[in-house]
Amino acid sequence: FGQLLFGPLSDTFGRKPVIVAGLSLFLVGCVVSVFAESFSMLLLGRVLQGVGASGPRTVTMSMVRDLYSGRSMAQIMSISMSIFILVPMLAPALGQAIMLLMGWRYIFGTFILFGVLGLLWLLLRQPETLADSNRRPLRPAAIANGFVIVCRSRAALGYSLAIGTMFGAFIGFLSSIQQIFHDVFGVGKWFPYLFGLLAVFLGVASFLNSRIVMRFGMQKIVRLAMACSPVVSLMYLLICLLVNDPGLIAFMVWGALCFFGVGLCVGNINALAMEPLGEIAGLGAAVVGFFTSSVAVLVGIPLGRAYDGTQIPLIAGFIVLGLMGLILVHWAGHEKPSNNEK
Repeated sequence: FGQLLFGPLSDTFGRKPVIVAGLSLFLVGCVVSVFAESFSMLLLGRVLQGVGASGPRTVTMSMVRDLYSGRSMAQIMSISMSIFILVPMLAPALGQAIMLLMGWRYIFGTFILFGVLGLLWLLLRQPETLADSNRRPLRPAAIANGFVIVCRSRAALGYSLAIGTMFGAFIGFLSSIQQIFHDVFGVGKWFPYLFGLLAVFLGVASFLNSRIVMRFGMQKIVRLAMACSPVVSLMYLLICLLVNDPGLIAFMVWGALCFFGVGLCVGNINALAMEPLGEIAGLGAAVVGFFTSSVAVLVGIPLGRAYDGTQIPLIAGFIVLGLMGLILVHWAGHEKPSNNEK
C-alpha cells in the first residue's frame, strides 16, 4: 500500500525528493530494529522498512519511464528489475554469514550501510527526471483515477496481472524451497548457496535480454519466456511421477530453466505494462505495483503453504500460474501496440 502513497507524491513533488523520503523512512525502520528490545518493536521497525522501501521500488520505475520508452525502456528495466529479484535470492547466504559472524542485529546494520550509500548516491549523482511542466497536482481522486486508467488499458492491466502470477510463483518458491532442500534432498545446510546458484541464471538471462530486446522486441521475448515455466514444469512433473526420486540435479536444472525464463521476461513485461502510462508514470507505477503485489501475495502464499513434504505442489503451482500468466500476456498483447512496443 506504500506504493499508492509514493507514486502520486512523485508526480507532484518530483521523483528525487520522494525517493529520499522513502529511503529516510526505511533507515528509521532499520534503526528501530537494531535497538529493538521486544518483538513488537522489531515488528514496528520492519513495517517502517517495508513502507519506506516501497518508495524507491515504485519511483525508480517512474524514473525509467520518464527517460525511456519501448525497447529502450525494456533494456534499462531488465537491469533494474533483475536487481529487485536477485537481492532477495542472494540475501539468505549474506544474512546467514552475518548472523554466524556478528549476530542478527548486524543484519539491520548492513541495511543501514547500504541505505546510506544509496541515499548519498541519489543526492550527489542522480538528476531529477520529472520536469516541472509535467508535474500534476495532488488530489484525493488521483489514486482512483489511476486505477480507472490502468483498468481501461488492456496492456497495462493484462501485463500487470501477468507479472503478479510470475511473482506469485516466485513467492511460493521462496516459501517452500528451504523445506524442499532439507526434507526432500537432505541438503538444508547448502540452501543459501544452491539458492544463490539459481540466481545466477536469472542474472545472466536479464543481461542477455538487455542485449537482444532491441533486435527481437519485447512481446516476442515475453511470450517465449512466459511459455518456458509451464512447459518445463510440466515436463519435470512427468519425470517426478515416472521416476520416484529424480534427484537434486534434476531439480536444479528445472529451477535454473524457470528462473532463466523469468530473467528474460521481467524487464520486458514491466516495460510493456508501463508503456501506456507515460503521462502518469508515478501513479501508473504505483497502481501497476499494487496489482502485481496483490496478485503475487494472493496466489503465492497459498502455494507456499501447499507444501506437503514433496516438490509436487510447487511444480504444479508453476504450471498453473505459468499458464495463467501466458494467457494474460496473449490477452494484453491484443491491444494495438505502438511501434516502440513491438
